Amino acid sequence: MAESAKPTPQLELFNSMTKKKELFEPLVEGKVRMYVCGVTPYDFSHIGHARAYVAFDVLYRYLKFLGYEVEYVRNFTDIDDKIIKRANEAGETVTSLSSRFINEFLLDMAQLQCLPPTCEPRVTDHIEHIIELITKIMENGKAYAMEGDVYFSVDTFPEYLSLSGRKLDHNLAGSRVAVDTRKRNPADFALWKAAKEGEPFWDSPWGRGRPGWHIECSAMSAHYLGHVFDIHGGGKDLIFPHHENELAQSRAAYPESEVKCWMHNGFVNKDDQKMSKSDKNFFTIRDIIDLYHPMALRFFLMRTHYRGDVNHSDKALEIASDRVYYIYQTLYDCEEVLSQYRGENISVPVPVEEQDMVNKHHSEFLESMADDLRTTDKLQQKLEQQKKKQQQQKQQKQKQQQAQKQPEEYIQAMFALETEIKNKISILGLMPPSSLAEALKQLKDKALKRAGLTEELLQEQIEQRTAARKNKQFDVSDQIRKQLGSKGIALMDEPTGTVWRPCEPESE
Repeated sequence: MAESAKPTPQLELFNSMTKKKELFEPLVEGKVRMYVCGVTPYDFSHIGHARAYVAFDVLYRYLKFLGYEVEYVRNFTDIDDKIIKRANEAGETVTSLSSRFINEFLLDMAQLQCLPPTCEPRVTDHIEHIIELITKIMENGKAYAMEGDVYFSVDTFPEYLSLSGRKLDHNLAGSRVAVDTRKRNPADFALWKAAKEGEPFWDSPWGRGRPGWHIECSAMSAHYLGHVFDIHGGGKDLIFPHHENELAQSRAAYPESEVKCWMHNGFVNKDDQKMSKSDKNFFTIRDIIDLYHPMALRFFLMRTHYRGDVNHSDKALEIASDRVYYIYQTLYDCEEVLSQYRGENISVPVPVEEQDMVNKHHSEFLESMADDLRTTDKLQQKLEQQKKKQQQQKQQKQKQQQAQKQPEEYIQAMFALETEIKNKISILGLMPPSSLAEALKQLKDKALKRAGLTEELLQEQIEQRTAARKNKQFDVSDQIRKQLGSKGIALMDEPTGTVWRPCEPESE
């Protein structure tokens, strides 16, 4: 008798506040409230952004898989110094520029198969809530106004820096702001900025102006999720100053404010430096998916645990692309084998050995995900198991050439394995939106583009190699194969002729 699948293990998540993994228990049974800091839309998003939103999409998908009703809020900072500067340079309005890049960002997220959050608020739609929150902070004696600006007073909040663990005397002004000598403490930060000539502004009790960077998320998270909610996420560069200041503002206004679990993803590095627009060492999502399938980029980002830093390289992307092709080809082959049996009502059970394998895969997947979303190393193991089953199927087919179909037990085993793998890949957001055949074609088209070839040029080289082999010019045929291999094109000689598939580029 096959072993039954184990119960779903309880989810543990690393809490940046306590610096340890903790059992995740939502405030309201069956419901999760999650806020993730969004982009400042003044340009195309880079793969550092993709890193964050793929990581939290995996969390979102897994929470939904576990049966939770998830309220997921991800904002847009659509008013900011960078947006104003870029809009002025482009000769367009702040609203026009930010809206345009919000739309581009949403297209990128759709390509990466990041599910839309429950709500995607814009700062400019919540000025009223921001002003109300600043007023509350001032009423509680935690902020002060000066010449139309309003600053948070860190000296009035003893818990300041409890999230980041920094020392106040080591505190530096945030990267987005210049040091203001009028402040009571250099660490004080702006809640409201007085309007400058030519900038957008809103009326407030302190005069015309606009929100500071940090206050927006405190106001919007409270508006949509309440003062106490389950998860607050973002890149680890947001721990200080953004999330530190958010925490201070929220509690200064409402002492009961609390985030149960702070979560932060690692960076994408290029040459051991954090990839960022300000350092001009970044690749946009568009740059990458021009040459690689979007699911190859998603897989590349997921191969490193979400809290670790990802090292960007062409080699790593090639490996990810090769793995995704392997997954889709295996599943496609499986679909082809099983297609003739899908309409049949096969009554025999899945054999014990195969059912145990499925249950083991299922349990291992859940154990990995329950351990702070450990997505690494499991996908390949699953696919290798299924590839072995297909090889067995081919061997059995050779032995039973007279039989048109495989034994029913074997077919049931293949159905069970196919379902298991597709389910788990879907939870990770890696099943292609199109058919597997279309996804494989797209992966091949991207490989040809990277190789600087067209299908016609490649076929010419394949034909040249075939002719060389017929003429016993094996040095010529080997050279063609090696040259193509160095460009990421693998040739395979089959009884019906030579076929090709993408591969990791080989050294010549």
